[in-house]
Amino acid sequence: MQSSSCREPRVVLPLLVLVCVLALSAGCGGGEPASEPRSVTETSGPSEAAGGTPDLSAVKAFLGEHTDRLSSFTEKLNRLAVRYHELAEAERSNLQELWERRAEEVAPLLEDLKATWIDGNPYYERVEGIVAGTPSLAEYDVIIDAGSSAVEDPESAVPFDLTLPDGSVLEQPGNLFNLTEGALWNTLPEEVGRPGTRADLDGDGALEFGEALPDPALLLAASETFEEYAQELDAAGEAWQPTPSDAFTAMVVMVPTMSEYFGQWKTSRFVSGDSASYEAFNVVSRLSDIRDILTGLEVIYEGIEQAVAGADEQRAAQTGQELSDLRSFIAQLYEREQAGKRFTPEQADTLGTEAQERATAIAGQVSQAAAQLGVEIEQ
Repeated sequence: MQSSSCREPRVVLPLLVLVCVLALSAGCGGGEPASEPRSVTETSGPSEAAGGTPDLSAVKAFLGEHTDRLSSFTEKLNRLAVRYHELAEAERSNLQELWERRAEEVAPLLEDLKATWIDGNPYYERVEGIVAGTPSLAEYDVIIDAGSSAVEDPESAVPFDLTLPDGSVLEQPGNLFNLTEGALWNTLPEEVGRPGTRADLDGDGALEFGEALPDPALLLAASETFEEYAQELDAAGEAWQPTPSDAFTAMVVMVPTMSEYFGQWKTSRFVSGDSASYEAFNVVSRLSDIRDILTGLEVIYEGIEQAVAGADEQRAAQTGQELSDLRSFIAQLYEREQAGKRFTPEQADTLGTEAQERATAIAGQVSQAAAQLGVEIEQ
């Protein structure tokens, strides 16, 4: 991965390829054993559907719970951004004067904005596997979390423009998580968004990472748009009636994306430090995101496990355990990172290769089960 702040377009492996991969990689992976029970959510448990029929009611409920939270988070983020914009307007949008005159109000407001953003991050990541892996919902993943800017890559650019309060337009500026993170922590490139003004927000005499006054117009426009699309996703999720094809497709599409995510982690500040070339994923570790994504994918698998068992009971249990083990593997890496471990880029490559091998085997098993059950995997 280079310095793009978005994810690379996801590639769905052809069904035949995944079936062949299964023969080579089923049972591979090794690594640390799972240290947590397979059920990791409070809103779902193993499917109780009879006759091997997928029960996806828990998947829909899990999505709805998290899109409700996402909507509430974006509403708060926008409310705080409105207040920041009002303060800036009172100083004629002169950020230096804003800081000199209103530092005692601005500093805690920005701290609240950043804390709100961090708290809200998991609400989407836990359902990203559902949203990005479901064809009828996938465009929201591009808008919220995966799309690039037109400057970076017109082919994978977001389908919206950002209109600032003065009427000027930023054409296809990138996804909304990256825009808001970049505005708040001053990591957006100038060709994508307006840079902030550096300020010693914590008063320790040093300008550290993220210490800047965001461009108030950019932050306001991004937060308003974020709230609008979060509400749209919430409504779309409410109307969505999940099908077996949706569930199997999400598993096959989203599980084998580990190398992409580890590449983003490798080039973020969490691995590369001040030499990081990545403009996003510098505030919440990508390991946290991967763990959350896999949590949502476990919810999907619990919904289809009885159907998989109808084709091959032993494989159904094996696939579920390997998926749980993969999430535990990522969770343990994240815990070590949180405890102070700084992984090297070389270690990130090695760990990413192991995670990808495990994920490819899992996706192959699900793909083979889908073929035996006659469930379509959408390409």
